Amino acid sequence: MECLKERNLKDCTCTYPGCSRKGICCECVIYHRNKGAIPGCFFPSEGEKTYDRSRASFIKAWSK
Repeated sequence: MECLKERNLKDCTCTYPGCSRKGICCECVIYHRNKGAIPGCFFPSEGEKTYDRSRASFIKAWSK
């Protein structure tokens, strides 16, 4: 399957500077899954900006 990085970048909400996986969703999901974390694009805007990708942070962000 071909990566649609340029297309993905248009919708990518990750604000982490210098992320090498930005726009490469499959690599991003694998990276965060292996760390027991959740990708930033799953968070609401304010929650994403904290860079805390923990499950607890995800639940807290969506519980507000």
